[in-house]
Amino acid sequence: MSILAHYVGCKLMASTPYLVYSRFNSKSFGNRPKCPFWNKKCHSCFAFRGMEDEIQEEILGQFKEKRLGGWGLLQLTAGTGLAVYAMWAGILMPGFRRVPLKLQVPYIPASKRQVCNVRTLLKGRSGSLADLGSGDGRIVLEASRLGFSPSVGYELNPWLLRLARFHAWRIGHNGKVSYRREDLWKVNLSGYENITVFLAPSVLTLLQKKLLAELPEDAMIVAGRFPFPDWTPCSIEGDGVDRAWAYHIQALRKHHLS
Repeated sequence: MSILAHYVGCKLMASTPYLVYSRFNSKSFGNRPKCPFWNKKCHSCFAFRGMEDEIQEEILGQFKEKRLGGWGLLQLTAGTGLAVYAMWAGILMPGFRRVPLKLQVPYIPASKRQVCNVRTLLKGRSGSLADLGSGDGRIVLEASRLGFSPSVGYELNPWLLRLARFHAWRIGHNGKVSYRREDLWKVNLSGYENITVFLAPSVLTLLQKKLLAELPEDAMIVAGRFPFPDWTPCSIEGDGVDRAWAYHIQALRKHHLS
C-alpha cells in the first residue's frame, strides 16, 4: 500500500461518516471498528487513537436521542456526503496539509446540549468572542445571539467555512458574525475577552501557553468535549460527552506564577 493511500485511509477512519457507518453495520454493538489501515509505524494511525472512543461515543449518543425517519435518513445521507467531501477536500488543500497531523482534528459538530452548556457558562459575559476551530459555525452563531460582538470563528477547512457562512446567511446573521480562514496559532488573541474551543487534548495542551501569553486579564475560556489537561476550571456544566469547562485567565495566571 502506498504512503498516500495509507494516509488517506487513516484520515477516513477518523471521520464521522466512517464511524457511523461501521457502528450501524457491525453485528455486535459492543464491537468498536478497527482501522483496516493500522500500522504501528504510521503516525497517522496514532494521531486519533486517544480520541477514537470518546468521539464514537458522542456520535452514537446523538443518534440514540432520536429515531431516524425518512427525512432523518435523508439528512444523514446528505450530511455524511458533505462530511466526506469536506474531509477529502481538506486533505488535498495546501493550507490544511501544512498543519501538523497532531494538530488536525476530525470535524464533529457540537450537539444541542453542548451548545446549551457553553451558553450557560457564557451567561453574564459580554464583549468579543473567538471560536477556535469553528467548524460549521454554530457556536459563533449562538454567541452572536447572546450579544457577543464581534463574534468570530477561525477555521482552516474552506468547505466548513462556506457551510458556516451559509448558516449565518440563512438566519439573517450574515453581517453580525465573521468566519476567517486563518491558522489559529498565528492569530493574535489579545483583543478577545471570550474564547471557545472544541479541540483535541493534544491540541489543548499546546494551546495553553498561547492563551496564557495573549489573552487580556479579564478573559474567560470555555472548552467543550475535552478539558484543558493542566488547568483547573472555575465552573463545569453538563455531564459526559456534553460537558463544558470554564476558565478565568486571571486565576490561571496566578496559579501558573505561584
